[in-house]
Amino acid sequence: MNEMPRDHRPAKSVRVLLAEDQGMMRGGLALLLGLEADIDVVAQVGRGDQIVEAALTSRPDVALLDIELPGFSGLDAASDLAREVPDCRVLILTTFGRPGCLRRAMEAGAAGFLVKDGPVEELAQAIRRVLTGETVVDPALAATALGAGPNPLTAGERDALGASVDGATVAGIAEKLHLSESAVRNHLSSAIGKTGTRNRMEAARAAREQGWL
Repeated sequence: MNEMPRDHRPAKSVRVLLAEDQGMMRGGLALLLGLEADIDVVAQVGRGDQIVEAALTSRPDVALLDIELPGFSGLDAASDLAREVPDCRVLILTTFGRPGCLRRAMEAGAAGFLVKDGPVEELAQAIRRVLTGETVVDPALAATALGAGPNPLTAGERDALGASVDGATVAGIAEKLHLSESAVRNHLSSAIGKTGTRNRMEAARAAREQGWL
């Protein structure tokens, strides 16, 4: 990495928003990316529901988002950023490289998908590449995704499973999703069948492991 002092940066640095719930990881990434002469971390958040507001305030060129965030997933935030801050390119950075997550990230408008075990130099280069219009995907994950089928869960099934992960009752899920209880039961039953599990908690866990949820 080029350890050029920050006051010697180019006049036009790449402005980066960093969303990561683990404070030590977030601080470490910000520090390492900040050593790049042409990259400036302009915002850091620890929750998914803080991403869009921070982006509207800081106007980053690239948003670097973890998937698993409290409040709101990075994948959901990617969709909102595409609508609210269309000039901001999104890079998903995650610990678990699952084909289902890659597919959802691309559907949400992300420009890249990388796993966290890569060197920071590759991450910095990926940030630069997405600004040129490239799509950057971890090569091993891309190869695996080619052989993976599409997400079998419907939007309704995903919503019902997602709302049930905290142990909510069917009535509570129905109220949250503005659906009838019978519709929620149908969604959950179908999702359980598609995941080959015994109950909705197992179904939600299996769906997350596949990257479908």
